[in-house]
Amino acid sequence: MNAEPRSVTQRGEDEPSSTDDPGPSRSGGADARAGTEEAAVILDPNRLLTEGGVSWLGAMSRAAVAHLGLTGEVRVRLVDDEEMSRAHRAYCGVPGTTDVITFSLSEDESVLDADLFVCVDEARRQADQRGIRVERELLLYVIHGVVHCMGHDDHDERDAARMHEIEDEVLTALGVGATYATQTGAAESPTIGRTSSTLAPGGVTENRA
Repeated sequence: MNAEPRSVTQRGEDEPSSTDDPGPSRSGGADARAGTEEAAVILDPNRLLTEGGVSWLGAMSRAAVAHLGLTGEVRVRLVDDEEMSRAHRAYCGVPGTTDVITFSLSEDESVLDADLFVCVDEARRQADQRGIRVERELLLYVIHGVVHCMGHDDHDERDAARMHEIEDEVLTALGVGATYATQTGAAESPTIGRTSSTLAPGGVTENRA
């Protein structure tokens, strides 16, 4: 598989509105699967989120996929630091945790067939710093992985800016609000440099940001 760590910049600090507030996290758990065919399936085998949180994340992820005009399915597994660290080393050869690893299995960029590992512990740390809910941070990770599946990269500043622009447009359309964009005249938040990883069929390569 082709492993290409991605650079993920700052997260937004604006508070979710009551319409996108999924409620408290950490207890309970469920799979967000409302039918036999889903555009996005949230798997939470270790009950890292509440059932309400999983349901909200699943609904918003499906809405994001629909907004992007994609068909197919993305399966999102919620993991903790320990599981993510094992996957990061096994598939990318990189020690330590990360935010999201994307396994893209489709040869058609308009058709999703992907598995995402998203790290709840990392999302919780980032969300706590910004005063937002962990589910909102996780939604950003899901959208980031899906946008990678569409063929977008963030290897340089221009490509990264385009990815963030797409992500903000989706988040705004969903009513969550832009994460990366800052209002005119507002002070820009410090950039937080981290890596995420995207994997696809082929030989293993690594490109550190």
